[in-house]
Amino acid sequence: MIALLTGRVESLDAGACIIDVNGVGYLVHASTRTLSALPKAPALARVLIETVVREDAILLYGFADPAERDWFRLLTTVQGVGAKVALSILSGLAPRDLIGAIAAGDRASLTRVAGVGPKLAIRLLTELREKAGAMPAGGIAAPIPQGGLAADALSALGNLGYRRIESQPAVEGVIERLGEGAKLDVVIRETLRVLAK
Repeated sequence: MIALLTGRVESLDAGACIIDVNGVGYLVHASTRTLSALPKAPALARVLIETVVREDAILLYGFADPAERDWFRLLTTVQGVGAKVALSILSGLAPRDLIGAIAAGDRASLTRVAGVGPKLAIRLLTELREKAGAMPAGGIAAPIPQGGLAADALSALGNLGYRRIESQPAVEGVIERLGEGAKLDVVIRETLRVLAK
């Protein structure tokens, strides 16, 4: 099994790249996050690899960091999530954002990803809720507020279609400015103004 490739970036395309290792070009499928982290051709690159052997093909999936690779492995354990959908999820949500979305039960963030419908989003939230906390974030995620004014505001904004990862910093900023005694409708209205900018 191939676990790592170090070689020259031959080309970067939508959803894949070719890594030339001593004259052998390996086609590596990757998320947009990993592809954007790779240097432009013909620079040298190091890519972590997950090898998937199917009946009709041997496919290589590349990752810029171990956190993304670990999430790929976990996502593909969920029924209905193949390698293509897992890469789509990782293109739309960084590992730390996935942890936040799963911990918060943020279905809206998941359904914005191509290939993830409402039923699959519920399955992801259900099956990964216990496992997400132990997964690497690839960075530090902001803690999810439990109860209180911030949690109520975030819940209301989620119902309006805003992703928690976008709305949480805005809500916290508004509450800091207005104080904990602010009314919920005022916090939501002020947060919407911030998000509209």
